[in-house]
Amino acid sequence: MSIVLRNRSYANPYSFRRVNGFDRLFDSFFDGYVPSQAPGTATATVSPRLNISESAAAYTVEAELPGVAKENVNISVDGKLVKIEAEVKRNTETREGETVVFAERSTEKFSRSFKLAVEVDDSKSVAKLENGVLTLTLPKKEALRPKQISVQ
Repeated sequence: MSIVLRNRSYANPYSFRRVNGFDRLFDSFFDGYVPSQAPGTATATVSPRLNISESAAAYTVEAELPGVAKENVNISVDGKLVKIEAEVKRNTETREGETVVFAERSTEKFSRSFKLAVEVDDSKSVAKLENGVLTLTLPKKEALRPKQISVQ
């Protein structure tokens, strides 16, 4: 006697997302072929949650970066485009006199980019990281006004 798996939806906790037959057929082509992580390691890229507020003079951006040291945060501003990247590596510590039997390590990467409506003055921008929350103050670049030329 052998056991035959008739309904694979019980085996896959994410099968509720497979609504139509075509999705299920397409996904079944890749069953067993997707490479997995090496045992004991994990890598994830996460989009940090953002709050963006605007005043007449500046944008304020708050991004959640739990466990990230300020040395591991990279922020770039190019006109209206803002990009935030960060990385956290978690390793297990070994104490003197102990032998590691099993250890899990993980690397978590945060990446988020977005466009603002007005260009940012990057020379006056400020970034602070406190309690896992990155706060950016991004002053708006003053719009170029037409120059008046007097006639002599």
